[in-house]
Amino acid sequence: MTDTAFSPPRRRPLILIACMLAMFMAAIEVTIIATAMPTIIASLGGFSYFGWVFSVYLLTQAISVPIYGRLADLWGRKSVLFTGISLFLLGSVLCGFAHGMVWLVLFRAIQGLGAGAIMPLTSTIVADIYSPRERAGIQGWLSSVWGVAAIVGPLTGAWLVQHFHWAAVFWVNVPIGIVAMLMLARWLPAHPTAARERLNLTGSGWLAICISALLIALLQGEMLGYWLLAFLLLALVAGYFLQRHERRAANPLFPLAIWRNKVIIAGNMGNIILGASMMGISAFLPTWIQGINNGSPLQAGSALAMMSIGWPLASTLSGHLMLRTSYRFTAQLGALLLVAGSAMLLLLHAQSPIWQAGLSAFVVGTGMGMTSTTFLISVQNSADYQIRGICTASIMFSRLLGSALGTALMGAVLNWNLMHRLPDSHEPVQLLMSDERHTLSSDSLAHLVSEIARSLHWVFVAALLIAFTSLWVARRMPKARPD
Repeated sequence: MTDTAFSPPRRRPLILIACMLAMFMAAIEVTIIATAMPTIIASLGGFSYFGWVFSVYLLTQAISVPIYGRLADLWGRKSVLFTGISLFLLGSVLCGFAHGMVWLVLFRAIQGLGAGAIMPLTSTIVADIYSPRERAGIQGWLSSVWGVAAIVGPLTGAWLVQHFHWAAVFWVNVPIGIVAMLMLARWLPAHPTAARERLNLTGSGWLAICISALLIALLQGEMLGYWLLAFLLLALVAGYFLQRHERRAANPLFPLAIWRNKVIIAGNMGNIILGASMMGISAFLPTWIQGINNGSPLQAGSALAMMSIGWPLASTLSGHLMLRTSYRFTAQLGALLLVAGSAMLLLLHAQSPIWQAGLSAFVVGTGMGMTSTTFLISVQNSADYQIRGICTASIMFSRLLGSALGTALMGAVLNWNLMHRLPDSHEPVQLLMSDERHTLSSDSLAHLVSEIARSLHWVFVAALLIAFTSLWVARRMPKARPD
């Protein structure tokens, strides 16, 4: 496809900085809140809503990402992004004033609705103002935002709740968002659009129902019990009606050109795989370090941070590598690193040093950074300006969906193994990571550690199998270089 975007604006570096600030604001949100949650729970109570503080943010973000992407193509990037940032800042301010966990969950939902615009549209705007060859290197800068946020977020959250009221972890984003909006208002030109087309509201409704039902089933499966089947059925029915409506709609949410482009399809498949594979590290490596290695939360966080360091480094490298080799070579190299890092997790044992876990996370992070950047650049370079917003949004949505699928799948693998290996033990992982661990006899503790370690190894096996599928997707990337 040809690139029909407007001529690049003169102040591109300033626009890039503004986009990075907006992306940083949304990226740091999850990590900064995680550190502050114990203090928030102590103040507001309502521990039963703990998981929903994170789940509802992911849910509303996932629902809104493809809708914002399509709106950006129809109405222009600038106005839609400003709407998203405004919603995010409104939710942030309201979260700080929450007087109970129910209100906090509600305001987090508003934050998520705003974040659904920020993540895809900042990346789309950067793709609009840089040429296909330049995008490969520039996307490394955007990836570095995630690495910095993952490291700075927990430290900032801990410092803020120690010296200020916990509301500060939400309000710290407000000045960042305002500065980003002022910079974009000053230097980002509004691309002239054709007649203002209407959003496909029927398709958007079916999409929202389908995604909501599916993510609730995946994220809250254990709590739902038999209601899980009802939510899965609802997701299936809504998905059927969405597909049926899209085929007949004059202005579909997902234009037909997307489904005819093999590169765009492969890029989305790759991001589903990356999202699922990433959960083998993010969700379960800290459990291994604290439960099996008896490490501290700081050691677990430090090991996990290695993935966030490897990701932006590899993302930056992949931009240069693509220009010298091809999309396919770079994606295959990243997939091999992802497989290697996942395989290294299987070498962990109860006496493994923490640095070994950190090294595994670093290799996985390099694989993630190299493949994700390649998939994104190949999709953006294959899309016309008129559909680049929805194509970029689909990449972000695919990764969110993959993360939810990976969490559900690997959680099921862990629970199934624990049920068969420790049938008489209630919440064995919780027992191993609590102070009750020290009350166990040496034989009981050794048995518990051994069985949980075997169960976690099967989780890592699942992550490895998922990582292997990225090799297949990488072969679907073009042999050409960005031009």
